[in-house]
Amino acid sequence: MTLPQPRAEYDGVPTWGDARRCRIGLLGGSFNPAHAGHLAIARRALVQLRLDQVWLMVSPGNPLKPRRGMAPLAQRLQTARQLVDGRRVIATDIEARIGTRYTVDTLRCLKARFKNAHFVWLTGADGLVTLPRWKGWRGLVHTVAMAVFPRPGQNFAALNGAAGHYMARWRLPACQAGCLAMRRPPVWAFLPGAQNSISATAIRRQGGFSVSVDHAPPTASRNSGESS
Repeated sequence: MTLPQPRAEYDGVPTWGDARRCRIGLLGGSFNPAHAGHLAIARRALVQLRLDQVWLMVSPGNPLKPRRGMAPLAQRLQTARQLVDGRRVIATDIEARIGTRYTVDTLRCLKARFKNAHFVWLTGADGLVTLPRWKGWRGLVHTVAMAVFPRPGQNFAALNGAAGHYMARWRLPACQAGCLAMRRPPVWAFLPGAQNSISATAIRRQGGFSVSVDHAPPTASRNSGESS
């Protein structure tokens, strides 16, 4: 494992990539706001998937979510940075900087720019349920290994939905999840375990996150992915 030393002027994920040789989990989303549930997934992924880093990729926007109530990217990124250590778990705006609109394109770009890295896409069971709504979702399945984490009330639908059925032939048992990063996609695993019911929506409804009105939310034309 070779990790770069972070510099103060950027988040540790250079726009044009680098030569790092490591296993990286990618947890994409709006992070509106980031919360302890996101950090729990990142920490669990580091251990169970034998990863060197997890990147919290804060998207410029999400075409599957309403613009109303979506905080500016800078505000959402700040909530993610407050959770992480900046070395093993990193909060990054790399999607906005590379300018891709859809997740499948983001992943292909990252693989091209970080040629020595091995990526695993991290998602909750709710993300697997909505995956067929993503542009090029089958291409995404064939681009990157995936790890799916349980979510209350979503697991049966995830494993028995359109994406779950399509991907069933490539599923690894959870006991082999530690080798996901080194396997050639399509490959994935469902990781049973503690289920976190924390949601950003609930946090906002309870007044735990105030959306800044100093900046307009990103427009759909600048959305870089469909990640949940």
